[in-house]
Amino acid sequence: MFTTLISPPELFTLQANVIIVDCRFSLADTNYGRKAYAAGHIPRAVYAHLDEDLSGPIIHGKTSRHPLPDVNDFSAKLSAWGVDNDTQVVAYDDAGGAIAARLWWMLRWLGHDAVAVLNGGIQAWEANYPLSQGVPSVVPATFTPRLRPELLVNVETVAQAHAETLLIDSRTPERYRGEAEPIDPIAGHIPGAVNAPHPTTIGDDGDYLSPTTLRAHFETLLGDTSPIQAVFYCGSGVTAARNLLAMAYAGLGDGKLYAGSWSEWITDPSRPVATGNE
Repeated sequence: MFTTLISPPELFTLQANVIIVDCRFSLADTNYGRKAYAAGHIPRAVYAHLDEDLSGPIIHGKTSRHPLPDVNDFSAKLSAWGVDNDTQVVAYDDAGGAIAARLWWMLRWLGHDAVAVLNGGIQAWEANYPLSQGVPSVVPATFTPRLRPELLVNVETVAQAHAETLLIDSRTPERYRGEAEPIDPIAGHIPGAVNAPHPTTIGDDGDYLSPTTLRAHFETLLGDTSPIQAVFYCGSGVTAARNLLAMAYAGLGDGKLYAGSWSEWITDPSRPVATGNE
């Protein structure tokens, strides 16, 4: 069972009871992933669209840009993709796992441990293995969620965070400091949060850094805080999952996700906003 990362050779050798999910997506062109999938994807992969499959309906002025879908609706989607409670799921993208980690986290949240992200993404795969343009024939299954509510926090919990909680902003430093905000209408971060940009978990070769390197990185970040008391957020609850995946790959276990993230936090003007490094 693969529970964090899987290499292309390891995926190539998997034959039975595996569902591969292509999670490619671009905010700049929301049809990009679907077009890329049609042009060529890992054989047997199904396609998951971030907006349509991995997110629920947006309620303007209340939710984030990518709210979590209804548990039963998403479980039905997994079943339609052929995922049951014994299936090994492998997610990939072309963005260093920044989108695929969302599916990884969602399945973990639903109590499914047999899920991994392809290390190096489709780029690492196509360096040695073929792509396909065929749409796989999927045999529907039955996925039963076993929710793990301890992995998720809501905005009320974040607003009342106590001293034992470490709030971690996973966005790039300039967005954290409020110097630039290309997506959301208000710049800055949640007061008290520290910055741990999610791209720093990836090496120049596109692979995740080694478990030893990542462990040192997160232990420095956490200090005396237990990993399960660390709450990660980002712009809309997607890329923060890459930090959570990297921390699990480092052997430190689970943290928590504030799925609403910055784009939900700023829907209420009474919530405070910090800028700079404080």
